[in-house]
Amino acid sequence: MKTLIVNARIWDGSGQAPYAGELLIAGCHIEAVAHGACALAADGVRRLDARGMTVMPGLVEGHAHLSFCGAAKNTDLGDIPPEEHVLETMHNARTLLEAGFTSAFSAASAKLRLDVVVRNQIDAGRIPGPRLRAAGPEITVSGGLGDDNRLHMERGSFGLVADGPVAVARAVRLCIREGVDNIKVNISGDDFVSAKGGMTVMREDEVRMACEVAHDFGKTVAAHARASNAVLRALACGVDVIYHCELADAQALDALEAARDRVFVGPAIGLIHNTLYEAEAWGITREMASAMGMQRCLENAQRTYEQMRRRGIRVVIGGDYGFAWTPQGTNARDIEHFVNLFGYSASEALQCATRIGGELMGLPLGELKAGYLADLLVIDGDPLRDVRVLQDKERLKAIMKDGSLFKNLLDDAPAA
Repeated sequence: MKTLIVNARIWDGSGQAPYAGELLIAGCHIEAVAHGACALAADGVRRLDARGMTVMPGLVEGHAHLSFCGAAKNTDLGDIPPEEHVLETMHNARTLLEAGFTSAFSAASAKLRLDVVVRNQIDAGRIPGPRLRAAGPEITVSGGLGDDNRLHMERGSFGLVADGPVAVARAVRLCIREGVDNIKVNISGDDFVSAKGGMTVMREDEVRMACEVAHDFGKTVAAHARASNAVLRALACGVDVIYHCELADAQALDALEAARDRVFVGPAIGLIHNTLYEAEAWGITREMASAMGMQRCLENAQRTYEQMRRRGIRVVIGGDYGFAWTPQGTNARDIEHFVNLFGYSASEALQCATRIGGELMGLPLGELKAGYLADLLVIDGDPLRDVRVLQDKERLKAIMKDGSLFKNLLDDAPAA
């Protein structure tokens, strides 16, 4: 049966101003979107009354870690037995959908097949969750981000260690054999591990090999790249999605702008912000966070992403949610950070969370237009006036994914 949503205030994700209108859903696609009341005639449809509330595209998480289950340190993720880890990842998938995220682009799973298994179960309709592009662990080098081993003791976290192009090729092929959609490589480090964020620790031949092998199989490559040189290396080698980029200098920003029709970037600002301001319950004071480099990282991100916005570089939301102080389901806070920290307008930030996220997913979604996948939210409030309404699950009155209502608190409308 088709579904007709009437009395809607439509924000369609294109950037144009909202308008009063109606939407007709047929199967998993949007059949028509129209301005005005009684604009769409359809017999034998279910009519839902939006009561003047905002109807907008479903949100897209552009830096998802569904298997990150409240870790306070990297090795917490390796310590979870695989059976429990599958269940935790399933729970996180449902939590993300309940928060209005109908799609997610994974930036790594903590164990190789966690994303893959959960993606397959979601696609089969056996469990609820966002449409998921699955990844494996972050491919890193010895001593890089994600290598928590010691000479006397192996410790798992979220990294798959591979040194040299031959080992990198093997690691990429292993992930692809096990069913991933995305490959992730850690070119830079992080200020809280031995390989610091300003370092470029994965060699060019290693990054190039990862990209060549992944692209041979038709897979997307994402990179953790904080250092300016790491950003340039990622671009030179063909990386498709570049995360962080806080230390990008003028040369790197120019290169990103030149490649803006090919690449996506994402700041992952949520973890930086929350480590500074909301991690004290886990023993990290503001002073400790600053000493770890988080204040400097935040300031660099503000400088860099203000430039990204002005240069028209495609930026997606997603803030490393899934650590203890960035809990799953709070992902919509990233939209507020884009407005408050980077100078985006509400409309621009919302487009990063919808239209641009849809482009990252490589699917017709993220906008409300005919022929696009029927992923949408009905919001009791106006996110263009205050993007924080998207953080309140009580104000999400309907969540539709692929034309099916996961949540529906709307009334049936009488026939016209």
